[in-house]
Order: sequence, then C-alpha cells, then structure tokens
Amino acid sequence: MLKAPFLPMSKEEMKSLGWDRLDFIIVTGDAYVDHPSFGAAIIGRVLENEGFRVGIISQPDWRDIKAFKTLGRPRLAWLVTAGNLDSMVNHYTASRKPRSKDAYSPGGRAGLRPDRATLVYSQRCRQAYKEPPVIIGGIEASLRRFAHYDYWDDSIRRSFLIDAKADVLVYGMAERSIRELARELSQRRCSIISDQDKILPIAHGIKGCCYVLNSLDLLKEGDFIELPSYKEVLNSKADFARAFLIEDREQNPYLGKILVQAHDDCWLV
Repeated sequence: MLKAPFLPMSKEEMKSLGWDRLDFIIVTGDAYVDHPSFGAAIIGRVLENEGFRVGIISQPDWRDIKAFKTLGRPRLAWLVTAGNLDSMVNHYTASRKPRSKDAYSPGGRAGLRPDRATLVYSQRCRQAYKEPPVIIGGIEASLRRFAHYDYWDDSIRRSFLIDAKADVLVYGMAERSIRELARELSQRRCSIISDQDKILPIAHGIKGCCYVLNSLDLLKEGDFIELPSYKEVLNSKADFARAFLIEDREQNPYLGKILVQAHDDCWLV
C-alpha cells in the first residue's frame, strides 16, 4: 500500500493516494502535525504501518455535522481524541478564566474546539455515521475513565466512556492496544460473526481498554475487583478515596487485576 506523505484530510488527498475509502478516521481537537509528539499522528502512522487506510479530521466545526462527513464513512471505526491537552485545561486557567490563546491551533487561535471535546466529537461522529464503532482516547479520556472529580463543575462525573456513549476507551500509550483493536475489528468485518462474537465486546481481553457490560457474567470470579460504584463515590468522600486507592494500586500492567465499576444499570470494565 502507498505510504501517505501526510495522512489525508480531504477527499482530494484520498484520491491522490488512490484511496476511495478509509478504514479509520481520527477526529482530533489539535491541528494536524505529523510528528511523534502528537498522539493522533502516532496512532495514525501505527495503523498505517499495519496496512490500514487512515484519515484525519482536525479541529472540525462541532456545530456543523457536515464537518464530520468530509472524509465519508470509516469502514472500521472512528478514533476520537480531544488532542494533546485536556480541552478544559486548554480553554481555562486554574481560576476558570478563559485563555486567549490555544498553542495547538494555527496561529494560536482560541475557540477551535469545544469544552470536553471528546464527548462532543463522539456524539457528532454518531450523528454523522452511526454504524462504525467509536473508540475514544487521549489524555482527556484516559484521566476520566472512571467516575471522577471534575474541577470545572466541582462535582463527581461518570466515566467519559459512559457519557460519550462510545464503544471503547483506550488509555495510556495506546500503540499496542489500538493494533489489537484494529485487527479484531478487521477480522469481524471480514468474517461471519458467530453467536459468541456477538456478545463479546470488541475490547474484551485487550489490555489498556475500557468497555461496558450489562452484567459481569463474561468475567471470571476472582479475576476482577469491584470498585465503589458511581453512586457511592458521588455520595461518599471515603468511598471516592477508596476507589482512587484501588485504581492506583491496580495500574501495575503485570500484577494488576481488571477493575469494574457500576454506573447505574451497567458496568464499566
């Protein structure tokens, strides 16, 4: 496959590569800079190296659904990130005053991304083409994968995966996770899906991922630890502290167990 000098951002750039469709479309709140200091560029190049066709929608106008249709429908999935910086930190100072510049936008121009961009972009992707799975990642999603304290609202919010209504949340340095997810998506797309596959989430068994289950029947007892639920951490500072302690302790990639947290009528895994 022809390696793109830059990941395409328009139908014209796709055409120049001989591509009529993309496997993955990355939606990012940053300007597109093809450099390893930008997560979207790294993930795009990792997937391209695996043989997938990847395009980028950079800083789309979230008020216009057409901006999310500019590259057509992704064959395998949407990949959504707020960018290199948490969008709320990008927009506001610690005293909640609006910032006048955005270091990750052309010319430092502010206002080219929404508050909590991960949530907004995910919803817009669904509205544009609802069939492809939505996979969220980046620092904004990673730090909010559990029920968490939100400084800007001064409240406890649910996991971003729940609020975004996305299919998978990938956290941390996700090069390995995204490769496994891409292979799994491609295999399911190209094969007859068995009854067992229908009930298994895309990310089941892939490290560095979060997903949602309606029950815990798929998980083996003893393989996971149940955190205090969203309602418990919402109503008790002691439960919030206990959940945080467990989350921190189980981050060890070799010895850490799967963590689950009840959110209303479903489970964050």
